[in-house]
Amino acid sequence: MDHLEKLEAQSVYILREAYREFRNLCMLWSIGKDSTVMLWLARKAFFGHVPIPLVHIDTHFKIPEMIEYRDRVALEWNLNMVYGENREAIENRETFPDGKKDRITCCRNLKSDALKHTLSGAWPRYRLDHDMGRYVRDLDSSPYTGVIVGVRADEEGSRSKERYFSPRDEENSWDVGDQPPEFWNQFKTDFAPGTHVRIHPLLDWTELNIWEYIEREGIPVVSLYFDQGNGTRYRSLGCYPCTNPVESDARNLRDIIDELESGKLSNIAERSGRAQDSEDGGGLETLRREGYM
Repeated sequence: MDHLEKLEAQSVYILREAYREFRNLCMLWSIGKDSTVMLWLARKAFFGHVPIPLVHIDTHFKIPEMIEYRDRVALEWNLNMVYGENREAIENRETFPDGKKDRITCCRNLKSDALKHTLSGAWPRYRLDHDMGRYVRDLDSSPYTGVIVGVRADEEGSRSKERYFSPRDEENSWDVGDQPPEFWNQFKTDFAPGTHVRIHPLLDWTELNIWEYIEREGIPVVSLYFDQGNGTRYRSLGCYPCTNPVESDARNLRDIIDELESGKLSNIAERSGRAQDSEDGGGLETLRREGYM
């Protein structure tokens, strides 16, 4: 068993443990490479079927290709696809692109608040109707109390403090100093009633591992990750007003892997193109303590 196979086996184990231990479970799908690998692993864990809802928080500022990819894959793979949003903030233009909020407040409005209220069921959810091929109001407003997230410890500083099974309070707030120990593959899954739990099956994967696995498995990803001929590509995907590509001539999976192995990007943070990170002191801890992914 090589390293990728060991990572795969561990992630599949975590996914199955989460499904066994938590009711009202969902998986967040940001449409990026990490959460798409996580989705692929879930299909492996449950023999081609994903038995839980896939939840996407739509800020309405995602790059259009991301949304097209989301809906195409959801239909092809027969996914129980749900999205949520902060409709009030969007309609009132309480956003950074509209010039009314700084980037951190915009993220708090469109991502953190939307995520919290979508998970709780307090705000409307929209579910993909496979027969009609469009989204309709979801009649199920039951809270999701267990949430699977594609967080990697090496991606940025605050994520290195996570656990595989990480408790939050009822407001989704994260107490970094009050996390359960996880030794020898022993995981705490018996939390007090009302505890909101984030589950992180990819915690020990690296950026290179992700791309090696995508290549090995033939996982489809958004073409934004590849150079389209202008010498740039996206290394991390987010909202288009706050996400910039990096200089790179990597046009396919092997090019990306070679680029990462070469060390060319070793001194450049993976999320260096995400402008909100620099406004949060170079990381995401402020937002993540409040419930951000």
